[in-house]
Amino acid sequence: MTAKRRRFKQTLSLDERLRKTAEECRAKAKLLRGTERQVLLEKAREFEAQVSINRLFD
Repeated sequence: MTAKRRRFKQTLSLDERLRKTAEECRAKAKLLRGTERQVLLEKAREFEAQVSINRLFD
């Protein structure tokens, strides 16, 4: 017997989820210093780049 996939409908669009995650990373980065801060800021930039790329394909 195979396991059933757990599926659910997203309430926010992909763009909204990516932007929200980027904002959360930036907010956490404000509280930190050093390499952890740089890592979070880089992740935020990556999420924002994904939003831009996603807009190209819409």
